[in-house]
Amino acid sequence: MEVMEAARIQPAWSQRKIQQLADLRWLSNSQQTAGFLDDAKFLLIFEADPLAQVRVIKHGMSPAIVEQIAERMHVSKDKLLTTLGLARATVQRKTSRLKPLSADESSRVLGISRLIGQVRALVEQSGDASGFDAARWVAGWLDQPLPALSGIAPAQLMDTAEGQAIVAQVVARMQSGVYA
Repeated sequence: MEVMEAARIQPAWSQRKIQQLADLRWLSNSQQTAGFLDDAKFLLIFEADPLAQVRVIKHGMSPAIVEQIAERMHVSKDKLLTTLGLARATVQRKTSRLKPLSADESSRVLGISRLIGQVRALVEQSGDASGFDAARWVAGWLDQPLPALSGIAPAQLMDTAEGQAIVAQVVARMQSGVYA
């Protein structure tokens, strides 16, 4: 999402705040992520500059965002951790010590956030997205075996970057009308 689009969505935001959103720095700060995650933020993550995404991954995301994503998806934190292949004890320890997730852990969390943003973008481009909850839709869709994945549920692929790329390709094919 362009900075101007962010300004349109939240006109009261300062230019500094808009730039921070655009470069995803807020994903590394547990205080800034608290109560902050919504469809617009998932869309920002999806549309963010790939170099900004790499910087966030290398810096490490706040572990607090895992619980927020689970809440937005209407799934348990344990279910999300299992889907992403993250150890509950590790995430809890990092949360209590205010330590960031590792690059590998951050990559997985950013990947599911990007997927939610991708679905939100798809729906917005296809028509009226009002009332659509991308995170909740993704949660249900991930558990459905898909013919395009030889009967595998997308959730089974979300624990690796490669698997997440395959799932993102399936979503992209859905938009173009290719059977998914």
